[in-house]
Amino acid sequence: MKNDRFKLLGLEMKYFLPITFLVIGASYLHVLPKGLVGILPYLMVVGIILDYIGNHLPIIKDYFGGGPIVIIFASAAFVYFDILPKETSKAIHTFMIQDSFLDFYIAALIVGSILGMNRSLLIRAAIKYLPVIIGGVTVALLLTGTLGMILGYGFKRAIFYIAIPIMGGGMGAGAVPLAQIFGQALKEDPKSILSVMVPAVALGNAIAIVFGGLLNNFGKKYPKFSGNGQLLKSEENNAEEDKKILTSLDYKQLGIGLIVSTTFFILGKILNIFIPIHPYALMIISVAIFKMCGFIKWEYEECAFKWFHFVMNNFTCGLLVGIGVAYTNLGQVIDAFTPTYLFLVFSTVIGAVIGTSIVGYFLNFYIIEASITAGLCMANMGGTGDVAVLSAADRMELMPFSQISSRLGGTFMLILTSILINLVS
Repeated sequence: MKNDRFKLLGLEMKYFLPITFLVIGASYLHVLPKGLVGILPYLMVVGIILDYIGNHLPIIKDYFGGGPIVIIFASAAFVYFDILPKETSKAIHTFMIQDSFLDFYIAALIVGSILGMNRSLLIRAAIKYLPVIIGGVTVALLLTGTLGMILGYGFKRAIFYIAIPIMGGGMGAGAVPLAQIFGQALKEDPKSILSVMVPAVALGNAIAIVFGGLLNNFGKKYPKFSGNGQLLKSEENNAEEDKKILTSLDYKQLGIGLIVSTTFFILGKILNIFIPIHPYALMIISVAIFKMCGFIKWEYEECAFKWFHFVMNNFTCGLLVGIGVAYTNLGQVIDAFTPTYLFLVFSTVIGAVIGTSIVGYFLNFYIIEASITAGLCMANMGGTGDVAVLSAADRMELMPFSQISSRLGGTFMLILTSILINLVS
């Protein structure tokens, strides 16, 4: 019997609508439970509704990424216009940040996607990846500095206050330490420097998300430039492995995948005690070493990969609501909308795309994938931006390389900035 009834979250409307009414109603009645039991279903319900709307809006669905971009900015608007009850907003902040739901999600994606990759492909791609990042950073800085000089904003000011913060790995690991570096070198108050950087980072993140959707659409129109989630051309891909690990599901495998992914995250936190690099980066390095050296049995790699797909397919829309509420300040984005400032932010993102495309092309990368991972995921706001950009680009399997950009690339930017600021100050 053919079952073609309309469904959301896999539920027919006669079930989905009462659930939605109860969950959202509990929020406005101020009785929505905090934490996993209340906030997760709330995020999932709101996320899937906004995702459906975004995927059916003309222009938005074709050119701007559809559902993901609507979820993020509509959720941010709920906070900005006080539509979302403050109690619920605070609970979502706590769930995303203090309760580490974002870390939980990213750990599943990083560990599962790396362990599910072809080993030789992982090694070859990792060796070539840093030059692609450097290409994007170089073009982004030079293009923005040149345009800043032409527009009267200043060459150095455009680079240090707009381009570098955008390419610096987000807020906590990027703009905040950058402001400290600038303040020490320039003998200025880091808070005043940060106030100039924050709008650039927020607006750059928004533009990067939009570009993720645009590049996905471009790849569909011109398939020769797209690897459909595969980074390298003319290389053995992981289709055989994907086929093998996605054939059948034993429910115990999800539990094994959960414990494997979270253990690698904990390992990254432990290593961070001794190595001053972001725990995400240390997690990536650890998983990659285990994968390349064959330290984990294939059946456990399979479990981690299946857990990654379970989390991605069920929690992504909800997570994007959390990103919109807890990490996207719509006021900062609106305040930054002056023509010159907006143009320079735009030039930084487009410079990152151009630079990574050129270098990626010569290093045998698909230019769409190179631009998204080494370009846009350098120009966004770290882990949250990676999820948003990859969702808009429909390439969540590229999360490990996006995190390399956000974490190791962000560390590279801090080192580069420390050198440059002392040369010109």
